[in-house]
Amino acid sequence: MATFFGEVVSVFSRAVDEEDEDEDEEIRNELAGRRGISVQWNPESRTSGEDTASQSFPCSTFLVAVGENAVGFLNSFVQCSGSWEIIGAVRLWNERSTRTDPVDKQFPSDSSCLLYRLTSNPSILTCHCNCYVAEDQLFQWAEKVFENVQKRSLNVIVLSCSSVTEYKSSKSIPSIPVPFLRALKTNALQETPHCQLLEQPNVISGLPAAVLTYCQVREIPAVLYHCYSDITALDTLTIEAFKPVLACRSLNTLVKDNSRSAEILKQLVDANKIQSNLYT
Repeated sequence: MATFFGEVVSVFSRAVDEEDEDEDEEIRNELAGRRGISVQWNPESRTSGEDTASQSFPCSTFLVAVGENAVGFLNSFVQCSGSWEIIGAVRLWNERSTRTDPVDKQFPSDSSCLLYRLTSNPSILTCHCNCYVAEDQLFQWAEKVFENVQKRSLNVIVLSCSSVTEYKSSKSIPSIPVPFLRALKTNALQETPHCQLLEQPNVISGLPAAVLTYCQVREIPAVLYHCYSDITALDTLTIEAFKPVLACRSLNTLVKDNSRSAEILKQLVDANKIQSNLYT
C-alpha cells in the first residue's frame, strides 16, 4: 500500500490484529486476577459469641498501622502487655509487593500484613501492614478486611508515617519540632483528636486515606494519626511520636502496663540495624 509520500507500507491482516487483542485481553485478565486481595482468617480463632452467619468478628476498637514505624508503635506501646493472637493475614500481589506466604493455618510471624486480637478482650483488633498496596488495590483492601469486622459500636484508629518533605506549611519547617503528628477524622467521631488537625492544602494518600474514606462513607467513627518525620526508616523518635494516641478513650484503659515498652522498642530498632547492615 502506497501513501501520499511515496513510501510503501506493509498491509497487516485484521485477523492478526484481533488475535493479538485477544491475547492482550487474556494477559490483562490474568494480571487483574493476580492483583486481587484475599484475607485468610484462622477458623480456630472463632468464638461462640461471634456472628456465625456473617462470619464477622465483634470489634469495638480496630487499630490499623501502616508502615514499619506505625507497626513498631503498636508492638512497643499497645501490644506490649496482654496476650495477643494472630487471627488472619491479608495477602496480595503487585509490582512492589511480590511476597507470597504459604497458605496454611499457621501464619508466619514475619508476614507483611497480619491481624491480631487481644485474647483477654476479643473485641480489640489490630492490623500490622508493612506491605505496599497499589492504587488499584486500595478500595478492595478496605472492603475485604472490614467485611469480616462487625460495624456496630466500632471505632477505628489508623496510624501512618511519611517524610516531612511532604508537609506543606506557611511556617518554616525548622520552627516545627520533628517528628510531629497531625490528625484527620470522620464526621462520626465525637472524640477530639489528641493532636493538631492536618492543615490545608496537605493531603494523605495511599492505604491510610482509603481506610479513612471507607469509614467516612459508612459513618464509622475513625481517626487517622499521621506522623511526619525526617527519618523514614524504623526510628525510635518517630515511633515515640505516636504516644499521644495512647490518650484515646478506647486505648487508655487497654494499655495498663507499658513498663516493657522501652525494652521492646530497643529490640525492634537494634534488630532493624542488624538487618540493614551490609556487612552482616
